[in-house]
Amino acid sequence: MAGARVLVHVRRAGAGGAAAFGKSVTGVFCPAHTDVALVSCGLERGRFLISDVAFPGSTVTVLKRPPFCPAKLGGDTPGDRGGHAGVVAAVAVLLEATCGHVLLTRRATTLRHFPNVWVPPGGHLEPGEELVAAGLRELAEETGLHLEPGTFSWHLLGLWESLFPPSLSWGPPRCHHIVTYLGLRSAEPRQRLQARLCPSPCEVSAVAWLEPRLLEAIAATEDGAEGPGSGSGPGSGSFPRELPATVGITELSPDGFRSSRIPTGILLRRAPARGPDLERVSTGTKFALGRWRAGPGRGEERE
Repeated sequence: MAGARVLVHVRRAGAGGAAAFGKSVTGVFCPAHTDVALVSCGLERGRFLISDVAFPGSTVTVLKRPPFCPAKLGGDTPGDRGGHAGVVAAVAVLLEATCGHVLLTRRATTLRHFPNVWVPPGGHLEPGEELVAAGLRELAEETGLHLEPGTFSWHLLGLWESLFPPSLSWGPPRCHHIVTYLGLRSAEPRQRLQARLCPSPCEVSAVAWLEPRLLEAIAATEDGAEGPGSGSGPGSGSFPRELPATVGITELSPDGFRSSRIPTGILLRRAPARGPDLERVSTGTKFALGRWRAGPGRGEERE
């Protein structure tokens, strides 16, 4: 989305400033041999602040990067950033229906960043927006779903450091985000939410409501590791025998919606270390699903 964007700032040991494009934000708060840190975050004077100590209005959460993060491995030589400097704040929402199914969308193949990859609805945080308001706006823009106040509760899942391309083997970074993942629990059943879906074809090529046991299997698939699930075949990816062989999705077509099925293994693929990217669930989404599965903050949900 074009227009003004909220930049990420970091503060540690009382000193800080704007996060630098291509320099790892996570690395500011953790040793070089690790990829995760406990931080405080929140909006402060029009910026998204990440700090090693609490500040007014902040929330303590996990900040993580993938082990192959270009900013960790020397990706500080930027590619074409589209005129946007700094690290940009973004938000994404895992929408859970009353039955426990979670909504994911497949990004349109025409998008510059992460095309044909499965993610939750999300996008840039705009100036003046609160995190939940931004998440609800992105949900409505991408899927047509408008959630009324009092029909959902929410909690913060965590922060994810995302660069594109996600691997240095695909070229220098062109965008750098800190994504705030929010868990939204709707009071409505999946069928009612599905009936109101009207995805934007500019951003979404398909949607799917995934059941909890499949979501747990996706979260357990570690990107950056070799082994089953790292292949490039159309149905590559190993999975527990109790999972179905295929998954039902709703695809967008010139004539409207159509029901389809894809091999379950597609959703369990790991991010390829080299070569072209594949249809898969994004690494950041797996992180968010792992946090969702663990239930962080379930007892502290807000309406």
